[in-house]
Amino acid sequence: MGLLNTIFRALTWWDGNTLNTQFWSWRKGVKVGEDEQGNIYFRNADNTRRWVMFNGEMEATRVSPDWHGWLHHTWDEPPTDRPLAHKTWEKPHIENLTGTAMAYAPAGSIRQEKPADRSDYEAWTPE
Repeated sequence: MGLLNTIFRALTWWDGNTLNTQFWSWRKGVKVGEDEQGNIYFRNADNTRRWVMFNGEMEATRVSPDWHGWLHHTWDEPPTDRPLAHKTWEKPHIENLTGTAMAYAPAGSIRQEKPADRSDYEAWTPE
């Protein structure tokens, strides 16, 4: 199973970090920090490239706004060195749940187990 897993990781990119990315990170990367989800952030020696190695599923919405700003050179210091000030009304960052069982379903949605009673609605039927 170990050899098969290694071959799979060498040939695919959509199911985790590739061997090439791990090798590049090991040789050229400088670890900058880690977020609450276990994602690890790197930069190269001259700070011209920045990247993330995901802990688990590679989904861009799993990167918090703090780290997103650093990855895209919006600010120079990573959140580990200079944390951003957050407002009291801000909610914690969560990934995009669209397409999952945990996605938002408003009242009356057909995805709910018991749809809301719609006595204010009368369906149109053609004559």
